Amino acid sequence: MGIFDIIGPVMVGPSSSHTAGAVRIGFVSRKMLGEPVQSAQIDLYGSFLATGNGHGTRNALLAGILGMLPDDERIPQSPSIAADQKISFTFGTADLRSGHPNTAVLTLTGVSGRVLRVTGESVGGGLINIASVDGLPANITGEYPTLIVHNLDQPGHVAEVTSMLSHKSVNIAAMRLYRAARGGHAVMILECDQEIPAESVAWVEHLEGVEKVTYFSTEDRI
Repeated sequence: MGIFDIIGPVMVGPSSSHTAGAVRIGFVSRKMLGEPVQSAQIDLYGSFLATGNGHGTRNALLAGILGMLPDDERIPQSPSIAADQKISFTFGTADLRSGHPNTAVLTLTGVSGRVLRVTGESVGGGLINIASVDGLPANITGEYPTLIVHNLDQPGHVAEVTSMLSHKSVNIAAMRLYRAARGGHAVMILECDQEIPAESVAWVEHLEGVEKVTYFSTEDRI
């Protein structure tokens, strides 16, 4: 057990789950969008919805979307900062049948019109789980560079992507595969030990049968 596990994250706010974790959900979602945010719909569920006002959860989620980290002293001012940057945002109630009590559903629209829908869970101690991306399961920690590929459920896609990573000397730390139905829509999630070059991400985007590619970098690419 490390010191972080004992004292929790360095943060601005009263709660590691409601504040630090919320900031990280927003931050990781912004990074996955891959471009500056133009508008954000922020929907809350469970404890985030019931007690979020007192814990500053709304400000924290918005701060992460603006690119702030949990120790940023500007977190309480995130609504006015978003307004100054002409970023529109609205808050609502997440329509979920069930979920982690600290859950936010973020629908982000970038300056190019790209839309990303993320369901994020704050699981304690400032740690998070990105439970879904664009409606399909994900389970991303935000601790590793992560490639998310939405594709048609056809043979060969996994081999093409993993061969590319091997050629680029990128080691796969964890890989998960999901599909909505046989022959339907599928998604592969690859958490890696190294960053994936931007040109390689672009190469995956142009593969036949690939519908959408999302990449989370632990470096600052925005």
